[in-house]
Amino acid sequence: MKFKLSALIAAVAITSSTGLRAQTPAAPLPTATPQSQGFSDDGIKRLDAFFKKEVVDNRMPGAVVAVTKNGKLVIYEAYGYRNKATNTAMTTDTIFALASMTKVMTTVSALTFYEEAKMPLNASVANWFPQFKTLKLGVLATDGTLTTVPAKKPVTIQDLMRHTNGLTYGGRGATAIHKQFPASSSNSAFDLDGKQFIEKLASAPLLYEPGTAWDYGFGLDVLGLIQEQITGKTLNEVMRERIFSKLGMVDTGFDIAAKDASRFAQPLATDTLTGAPQSMPILTTKLKYDCGGGCAYGTAGDYIRFGQMLLNGGSLEGKRVLAPQTVAFMTSNHLDAGIQNRVAVTEPARVGYGFGLGVAVRTERGMSAINGNVGDFSWNGAYGTTFWADPKENMVVVVMAATPGEVRKEYREKINALIYSALEK
Repeated sequence: MKFKLSALIAAVAITSSTGLRAQTPAAPLPTATPQSQGFSDDGIKRLDAFFKKEVVDNRMPGAVVAVTKNGKLVIYEAYGYRNKATNTAMTTDTIFALASMTKVMTTVSALTFYEEAKMPLNASVANWFPQFKTLKLGVLATDGTLTTVPAKKPVTIQDLMRHTNGLTYGGRGATAIHKQFPASSSNSAFDLDGKQFIEKLASAPLLYEPGTAWDYGFGLDVLGLIQEQITGKTLNEVMRERIFSKLGMVDTGFDIAAKDASRFAQPLATDTLTGAPQSMPILTTKLKYDCGGGCAYGTAGDYIRFGQMLLNGGSLEGKRVLAPQTVAFMTSNHLDAGIQNRVAVTEPARVGYGFGLGVAVRTERGMSAINGNVGDFSWNGAYGTTFWADPKENMVVVVMAATPGEVRKEYREKINALIYSALEK
């Protein structure tokens, strides 16, 4: 089977894998057949069959898959349903909640300030938020009792970008420290505005001494609010000026829910694995601040352009977002030997990964349960979105789905296997 990208460019009506008819917009990048860029016919057939079967088996409502190889868009396919409850077909211009794939964009935006010498990586967060001058480190006794001591180190910009700040997600543990924090980035934005959020974090005890352990948490939300502090603008406005407008990411931002809610991908009514009811409150709940850790929306087409910009060394179609050296710095491992590497605690398949600025970075060819090459960089989203770039293969992969349950973790490994096994040269 060959993917008929010419039909996408012409924006003609196509038939989806379910037989539903839908209008598909033009491809976001120059196109080529997958076979011309080193993918096998059999591998492409396996990939196509996999998504069709997942939809038919009611394990996922639908998905959009976008892959570039050697700078060409070789796969750009919509499968299944945008909203199965209303029998609405998936199209490539469907908008998805990006969850933690927001973090990569927040980091890139912050690095534009770094390039302007406005945000040195070793600068203390207290330079912008004085509340962070007197942070406390939580100390848990064997019986779970919590006491605090003054933190020895300040939280720095680098700590925010590489998750070594101690500002943990409350939903990732049950200790007395975790209970002091909001459950997640989106949960914080449901309940608190930016000022209230900073006050909440500054008053909570840190789970780790800054700069000593990788732990998933609120660093990128704070990083976004620092950008707002510097500019006097919302993070949405900052990113639009510094990233989205340059890359033509017209359907990405923090305020799309009100503007274009009918285009949102909806999850199945029940969790595929547990049968429990499931929903995605971020699709209907107004946010009180633009949370840089998990609150943006976007399309696969927009994000593949963003990923291609990074793979290109910071520019796309003559528009530069970051300098090549900054991208190389961002996508290098920033976890030295003195920092506990807990990346595989959050994502068990990531043994053999370190962490750069906003992205996981592969440091070992083997060990991990997912395929790839040393130097590939990536991050995923909790609602079912996946992104990675492999410089050795000159490849970017973006998969968007509304699968917020645990099945999304299965998909990360399966999609990775399907993509790499399809490469024959």
